[in-house]
Amino acid sequence: MPEARSLICKGCWQNLHMPVALRGVLSVPYRVVGLRPSRMNPNTCTLCELMFSKVMRKTKITIDATILFADLRGYTSLSQSLSAEAMGQLLDIFYDECASAIWRHDGLLNKTIGDAVMAVFNFPIKQEDHARQALLAAREIQAQFADRQKEIAGLIGTADGAAGIGIGIDSGPLSFGEFGRSHRDLTAIGTVVNTAARAQSAAVSGQILVTVMVHQRALAELGDSKAADYQLKGFDHPIELYAA
Repeated sequence: MPEARSLICKGCWQNLHMPVALRGVLSVPYRVVGLRPSRMNPNTCTLCELMFSKVMRKTKITIDATILFADLRGYTSLSQSLSAEAMGQLLDIFYDECASAIWRHDGLLNKTIGDAVMAVFNFPIKQEDHARQALLAAREIQAQFADRQKEIAGLIGTADGAAGIGIGIDSGPLSFGEFGRSHRDLTAIGTVVNTAARAQSAAVSGQILVTVMVHQRALAELGDSKAADYQLKGFDHPIELYAA
């Protein structure tokens, strides 16, 4: 299912009330001055990526947001048995399905880290229900990846696809902006990011694990979900997570 492509930057329109054209004839003047669709979300523009230093005159801000981590399970063992070409094709499927689902729900695909992706919801496109949107994106990722298991099986050389995805989601206050000096990186940091990453590590293939905060914020989608305590790496006490 292809994601809907906006004609103007949703981030600039929502935050600055400025219609920056992303596509079509009206986008040509903007491209001349270097404004083009962002690679982190094609419905926002590169001005959104520079908003801190150029518009807000800050390098980082505190926001309420939702973080989603998705990881391709079995990557290490598969990389030892598959050709570089087949491994690249598998990663392409993984990245493409993650990106399309995240963008459809107005998330920012902030990072691709080997066999994992990190997405931010509620910046630069603001969403009152950002925890719910992240959850819906996670479910789409799992559904779309499952739909491509026959193709994946052909790459892996098995009767059925052996690759799956584990996803973790947390929501709450975090720092977002440019970090570093010699190498500046636009990303999010904080306990919410760490918890989402650890929840993803605890999820089995095909599973989505969300925190209590996500459960509270997306209760309509998670009313029947069951909670369990998980001892996550780096945490002194067990963390309650819900299977979504």
